[in-house]
Amino acid sequence: MIPVEVERRIAVYFFHSYLPEEVMITFVDSLIPACVLVEEDSIDHDELVRLAIEIIDQHFEEET
Repeated sequence: MIPVEVERRIAVYFFHSYLPEEVMITFVDSLIPACVLVEEDSIDHDELVRLAIEIIDQHFEEET
């Protein structure tokens, strides 16, 4: 089993190295307001991950 920290570091590398600029802009536009408007301990991390995955999936569907 791959340690969680190793998976996280791989994901961060992929995220910053391979996602197109327009996807990164969409992330910022979509995720930042959800983080700024609530207290840090009440941020729904699962919801943010779900939203990010939807953005990535939508981008790749448009590519094909």
